Amino acid sequence: MLRTLDTDILILGSGGAGLLAAIHAQRQNPELQITLAVKGLIGKCGCTRMVQGGYNVALSEADSVERHFMDSIVGGKWLPDQDLAWKLCETAVERVHELENEMGCFFDRKADGTLDHKAFAGQTADRTVHKGDLTGIEIINRLMEQALRLPLQKLEEHRALALVPSRDGSRIAGVLLVDMRTGEFVLVRARAVMLGTGGGPTMYRYYTPSGEKSMDGLAMALRIGLPLRDMEMVQFHPTGLLAGKDTRMTGTVLEEGLRGAGGYLLNGDGERFMFAHDERGERATRDIVSRAIYDEMRRGNTTPNGGVCIAMSHLGVDLVRQKFKGMVRRCADCGFDLAAGRVEVVPTAHYLMGGLVCDTETATGMPGLYVAGEDAGGIHGANRLGGNGVANSTVYGGIAGEVMAERVDLASALADADQDVIEAAIEHARRPFSASGERVNVNDLREKLMDIMWEDVGVIRSADGIRRGMQRLAALRDELYASPIGSEDRVFNQTWHDWLNLDNLIEISEVIAAASLARENSRGAHYREDFPDSGSLDDSYFTVVRRGDAGLDVVNEPVQFTIIRPGETLVEGYTETAPQIGHSGGQPTGSAA
Repeated sequence: MLRTLDTDILILGSGGAGLLAAIHAQRQNPELQITLAVKGLIGKCGCTRMVQGGYNVALSEADSVERHFMDSIVGGKWLPDQDLAWKLCETAVERVHELENEMGCFFDRKADGTLDHKAFAGQTADRTVHKGDLTGIEIINRLMEQALRLPLQKLEEHRALALVPSRDGSRIAGVLLVDMRTGEFVLVRARAVMLGTGGGPTMYRYYTPSGEKSMDGLAMALRIGLPLRDMEMVQFHPTGLLAGKDTRMTGTVLEEGLRGAGGYLLNGDGERFMFAHDERGERATRDIVSRAIYDEMRRGNTTPNGGVCIAMSHLGVDLVRQKFKGMVRRCADCGFDLAAGRVEVVPTAHYLMGGLVCDTETATGMPGLYVAGEDAGGIHGANRLGGNGVANSTVYGGIAGEVMAERVDLASALADADQDVIEAAIEHARRPFSASGERVNVNDLREKLMDIMWEDVGVIRSADGIRRGMQRLAALRDELYASPIGSEDRVFNQTWHDWLNLDNLIEISEVIAAASLARENSRGAHYREDFPDSGSLDDSYFTVVRRGDAGLDVVNEPVQFTIIRPGETLVEGYTETAPQIGHSGGQPTGSAA
């Protein structure tokens, strides 16, 4: 039985991107019917509420939009789409004022009343606005309050299964979902659809997002032939809590502000090691710090749980407890004293820089389909700066809402959905109920996936390892498809949804592996032992992956240096390590460095 609902705008996801899209679309055109569909509960799931560190915005005297842009391009190793990056940096100023003055967010302030800006690694100015170390909860709670006031149609605990094109393939027609509470399949027809499901690279042994994040949006986009870019670029946050295998707290982030404030990383011998890898020491970018820690792990120079330690006590016990209250409590729950002792940490999969190809208006290659947040590719390039993630979600979520509201034509009829796509998606979703092989615990299969990706397509990669990983992924997919899940009852069947999660994770893991094998150099988060050179900056390219008839097709596309080229700058005297340099101001035009 297939239930059908009609709406003008359908938004998938209720993180920062989804909620801002709904709020802005409703504000732009109150006559529209806007539907918000989410796999969990509105404002209570996803990644935005898990943000600790803060929100990058150029408001301090030593900063500027140009400097923020330069840090983003240099930090992204010259791979970001420069138009997307510029719009992020420019609009973040407007958006943070909106969050405070219209949405009700309270960010920390200095004694003079101005917004406080934390130092984050890899940035040449202090620009990270925050609410202690619980910034995401502050943002998402205020957005949730605003969204729940609106006359939105809310589909909570509705899982998206497939993006459905029109019968003639010319545009998006809607989305096939399943009501997790009843097991009923639901087709939502819409004039515009926004993907805001979030990335969440939870296919690794250590990861920071909540476990239900399973790359659903990207997997659905891939299946209808849309291109994904930069998919080899998986960011590992260098300081994930390492508290042993018996707690889900392992992998959760100890935020960037710890290193920005002057925290030390110590190996198993109690020695600092970062200056052997980068002149910025612990304040180097996340990719560099993660590889340095991984190198110590491979040498066996580790702590009892197999990682390294972060130490903060030299900054003053009271100061640490006052500035990082949330993390002090979290560490204490796991038996560590962050303020006075040492805490074990490990690189943890944190963010996917790759995503769906889109333009500065959030439009994709499928007319009527838009994307914002971690589902979108190109904004961060090879490495995301800490603090740029939640800025990205809120900036482009708001833009998507406005653009959809402007472009929706209420006079036109809803597109006829491709019934073949719907039937195929339902049949695939029902697959585990009819599988005839030996029953295997789905969680055991997910453990296998995490080992495959950590060992073969992880922090440090090689062709032999990636190829081995691809073979193991193919075997794992076969095992998943052959395994029945037992009960055929679809009502709140968590095992079924674990199966669907794993299916999407394997799909995107294969894309990550294919893009990693194709990139035969080392840039940002992607490091190849067999190709350690970064390649020519002037000849920079990004990978694009599509699903073809014979499998995955990977091509390299040249980066378009639309604002600046390597060797140019928008900031007079700019260097990657300069903490305080005045800016040139003005519009984005390149000049020789």
